[in-house]
Amino acid sequence: MSATRFTLAGAAELAQEIRKSKFLAQAAPLADESEFSAWLAAVSDPGATHNCWAWRIGQRYRFNDDGEPAGTAGKPILQAIDGQRLYGVAVVVTRWFGGIKLGAGGLVRAYGGCAAECLRLAPKLAIVETAAFEFELAFAEIAPLRAKLAACGAAIEAETYAADGVKWRVRLPRAQVDALRRVLADATRGRVVPRELEDLASD
Repeated sequence: MSATRFTLAGAAELAQEIRKSKFLAQAAPLADESEFSAWLAAVSDPGATHNCWAWRIGQRYRFNDDGEPAGTAGKPILQAIDGQRLYGVAVVVTRWFGGIKLGAGGLVRAYGGCAAECLRLAPKLAIVETAAFEFELAFAEIAPLRAKLAACGAAIEAETYAADGVKWRVRLPRAQVDALRRVLADATRGRVVPRELEDLASD
């Protein structure tokens, strides 16, 4: 079983001073990469020396060193995100240069460490992996199954009525799939077998 993934419950920030340079990490949940440019513009400081950033949404990611030596800022920020199994998250670390050069290793530690500490302290939410299924029921089966499906954590996303019954599309936590199959098999004497659909909510 794969490890639980997380996202942020809300925005977070952390300021640090490292050898006279001020670093400010700001993190936020990110539902879609199209939101990122507006968020980055809102939280970056145009007067700062650098605004370095990274984001991850599902399997997609990007990072930017914003003028720092290649690999010393954006990538360590992304590694901080990945190190805490976070998805749907963006982080920008702003630096105001204080006159003392940190060197490549110092920059990696500063950007990565500031981002990691900001994310460590931020409130998080577990991401529950879900699955979608479709199946048909006779009219007489609808009422008794509604409560049983709810007990499995299944939510009805769509229902289509026909002359002889209803077709339901439901979504539920993947951990409850076996329970759903048992409930349907018991209630319909094995007649109804749910068909799994491609999970449109997954990344």
